[in-house]
Amino acid sequence: MAKREALQPGVVISVVGPTASGKTEVAIALAQKLHTEIVNADARQIYRGMSIGTAQPTAEERHAIPHHFVDFLSPNELYSAGAFEKAAVPQLTNLCSTYGSAVLAGGSGMYVKATLQGLDELPSDADLREELNAKVQDGGLPSLVAQLQKLDAKHAANMDTSNPQRVVRALEVCITSGQPFSSFHTGKAKTRPWHVVSIGLQPDREELRKRIAKRAHAMIKAGWLEETRALLPHRDTNALNTLGYKELFQHLDGSMGLEEAMELVITRTYQFAKRQMTWFQKDPNTMWFAYEANNREQKLSEAVEHAISKFGHLQGKPLLQ
Repeated sequence: MAKREALQPGVVISVVGPTASGKTEVAIALAQKLHTEIVNADARQIYRGMSIGTAQPTAEERHAIPHHFVDFLSPNELYSAGAFEKAAVPQLTNLCSTYGSAVLAGGSGMYVKATLQGLDELPSDADLREELNAKVQDGGLPSLVAQLQKLDAKHAANMDTSNPQRVVRALEVCITSGQPFSSFHTGKAKTRPWHVVSIGLQPDREELRKRIAKRAHAMIKAGWLEETRALLPHRDTNALNTLGYKELFQHLDGSMGLEEAMELVITRTYQFAKRQMTWFQKDPNTMWFAYEANNREQKLSEAVEHAISKFGHLQGKPLLQ
């Protein structure tokens, strides 16, 4: 990637949207036009050995444009939005210093929020976290969710209680501090040394479900089932407690046929995609590009051109304090 004279401050273009909406396609188009690189904001694509099931950018795509935070961590390791913030912010800052811009793309809302706005400082207790994680491994997630509902009903009602890592972290904060997890949410954004342009991709519901189904079946043809079989030794890790792999593990256990497993994968992925949209649409600064099957290419092209235009307007301008 050829370097160019740095523009201060730089511009980070954030590309968000539900799974299978075209984020990687748009991110690559932007990075090529701006001669920059991509910081990936996906909580599952960070793991090694899960390239098919998490729809990581292909080897060809990563060769064409460098992607950071893809395929670099063992499934046995835990990784949080806070850890991502600490790593992604300096990476984006370095890219902006080198190229004048950077592209942040991904569907993990907490990763995007942590990077662009920052997370509140939270108390921690490694020993307690280890104890709580051990309870999860013993099948105690429902009891931990019930405990969290007692300690912080507000947060429990608004979070994904099927995600053990988030349940454990919330309980860790509640127990360590003696205060509800939600009380630490100040809502005050941290200062970043770059401008932000945020674009969102929004396929209509029929198109979204079709794209999810088409991609799921293509992943099976590409070897997803074999990939899942190779990950059986890691099935109890947080990394594998995720859509798609859970259903395929059940198929490999003999508890359901492949067709039934795939129908569950498609249905649950579609439900997850709707939750992603609900999360991302809370940001009033995101410019949305809605599309149907017959105008997808046009709308994705418009999204790219909009971001390029905003970049041209913001480059070199001082940050608002």
